[in-house]
Amino acid sequence: MLFEFDKITPEIGYKLLTSTITPRPIAWISTLGLNGVVNAAPFSFFNAMGHTPPTVAVGLVKDGVRGWKDSARNILDTGEFVVNLVPEALAEAMNATSAAVGPEVSELGLAGLEAAASLHVKPPRIAAAPVAFECEMLSSVVTGPMQTVVIGRVVAAHIADAVVLDAERGYIDTPALGLIGRMHGAGWYARSTDLFQLERPKAGSGG
Repeated sequence: MLFEFDKITPEIGYKLLTSTITPRPIAWISTLGLNGVVNAAPFSFFNAMGHTPPTVAVGLVKDGVRGWKDSARNILDTGEFVVNLVPEALAEAMNATSAAVGPEVSELGLAGLEAAASLHVKPPRIAAAPVAFECEMLSSVVTGPMQTVVIGRVVAAHIADAVVLDAERGYIDTPALGLIGRMHGAGWYARSTDLFQLERPKAGSGG
């Protein structure tokens, strides 16, 4: 069936995108507001976009009533954020930080999470997260009246010692991270445990 996006509602378009582009990695973003409050919220319109310089992109979507999430507003206001990655062990805590609360409330406190200081940016990272990327905003692109894409430069990565196999060669025990991703519909997630491997074709082997 063909869906032409200029002929369907944004709500239907959202459902088509989020139910087919799966699994999506989760950026569990911690920020520091101009009011001094640390906020945290999960964003699944997210991925790495390059490595020279290392960059990530996050899609910020406005709510029709509340506007920007506090974390999104803080990114645009300050240009700094931390992308924490989400293991299954922290899924409940991550979900708790998606609650719609005012900017004066820290979601870290609601979820019983501890913050840890970052090295290069003011927002702290989530101490329990196995991976945290300190980011400085390179640019933002308004893609519509209700959404903006933020591109961030990764200036530092905190990775749990237990999963670092060889620091000099950048080898990480990825399966041991136990990360989860967003799936279709409300409340659905995927584990990253059912894996398979394919070898990339060698140059010149094609017919």
